Amino acid sequence: MSEPITPVSFPSTFLWGAATSAYQIEGAVREGGRTPSIWDTFSRTPGKTAAGETGDIAVDHYHRYRDDVALMAEMGLSAYRFSVSWSRVQPTGRGPAVQVGLDFYRRLVDELLAAGIKPALTLYHWDLPQELEDAGGWPARDTALRFAEYAQIVGEALGDRVEHWITLNEPWCSAFLGYGSGVHAPGRTDPAAALKAAHHLNLGHGLATSALRSVMPARNSVALSLNSHVVRPLSQDPADLAAVRKIDDLANGTFHGPILHGAYPESLLAATSSVTDWSFVQHGDLRTANQPLDALGLNYYSPTLVSAGGAVAPGKRADGHGASSHTPWPGADDVAFHQTPGERTEMGWTIDATGLHELIMRYTREAPGLPLYITENGAAYDDKPDAEGRVHDPERIAYLHGHLAAVRHALADGADVRGYFLWSLLDNFEWAYGYGKRFGAVYVDYSTLARTPKSSARWYGEVARTGVLPGAEPGVGGAA
Repeated sequence: MSEPITPVSFPSTFLWGAATSAYQIEGAVREGGRTPSIWDTFSRTPGKTAAGETGDIAVDHYHRYRDDVALMAEMGLSAYRFSVSWSRVQPTGRGPAVQVGLDFYRRLVDELLAAGIKPALTLYHWDLPQELEDAGGWPARDTALRFAEYAQIVGEALGDRVEHWITLNEPWCSAFLGYGSGVHAPGRTDPAAALKAAHHLNLGHGLATSALRSVMPARNSVALSLNSHVVRPLSQDPADLAAVRKIDDLANGTFHGPILHGAYPESLLAATSSVTDWSFVQHGDLRTANQPLDALGLNYYSPTLVSAGGAVAPGKRADGHGASSHTPWPGADDVAFHQTPGERTEMGWTIDATGLHELIMRYTREAPGLPLYITENGAAYDDKPDAEGRVHDPERIAYLHGHLAAVRHALADGADVRGYFLWSLLDNFEWAYGYGKRFGAVYVDYSTLARTPKSSARWYGEVARTGVLPGAEPGVGGAA
């Protein structure tokens, strides 16, 4: 039997957090002047979500936020990443703020600070006000301008108390799942519109970054969170390596190209030339998108395995992004996706913590000197209470151990990782999957909305309080 790994410590300043998003947990969709977002519309459209489930009530965080902050404090978290509902704050996506909407976030932030928990605020986690979608959505340039106005409103209201800001969460999903494959709101299936949306998300990020900095203290950090893909070839055949490049450009270069380097990869423009001529990129856009960042958020769940050879049967694409006869990969119909080997979560995603180490080290090279945060990482399992009402989830503990070991490995290799946010604090509305996939460290009984910390919450809380990752056998949870 191999020797156990010695317990390892994280830096004393390391942030230990959990993450959520507004539509997935808040509920109260018709309170305080809030108007529909694209996810309200999408989830009420027959056939779009599992069992027609919606976020109308979700887990009622809007009314239960004090209890939820108390749970975070009990866990020993030092940070909490949440998102603001745009349509709660600025219901039409235009004009002045609704103060009662902002007041909810003021109360939440005050409650967090009173508990000694640092708030990390995400401005946009996929819930565009429906009126902006009706006017064209993210494929329309005006949406980027409206996003900057919204950012300034929230920055003015909360910038004195919130130091950690994230403009966009996973813009790849907003663009390519929302406008390409249609498995996310607003459910459109137009590859050219998906690429337009990606560009306007980049532009919106840059404009919002400038807007935030114009109204907030200089000490505040502005970042964005990317679900950058770890793309691997099925073989070392040159055709498979070319497939990796194509998918890497679409998944990663589409966003980190402009945002980190001020340009789209030439190979991306060439590969998508049959879809669009990119004439929507106007003079100065790339300079605007290329605002200096204070940090970069990385979201990671599972690697992506590709080869040359064309698409598989409609709806069966093994890229982990839902079933659709429309692709989220414009210009890449000659690429095949494969299920990566190994144990899987309830989402069907392979557990492979080496991918997290690989991702961290990539961005350590890609953006030297830029602090990194793991802004999402976690796993869905079929959690159920036992006869005593306790919820044991040893699989999630193993998953977290392996991925935290990968983060610690990256720190030892010289990466500047400053925090980790578990996805998610609570079981919640998992988008098109409805309530069938449980990612939370805290179990939610959806009939009563009662919260029960799972064994992983206690385990993670102990790591958060001590900053020490306990020893384990090598390889547990896919450890790097």
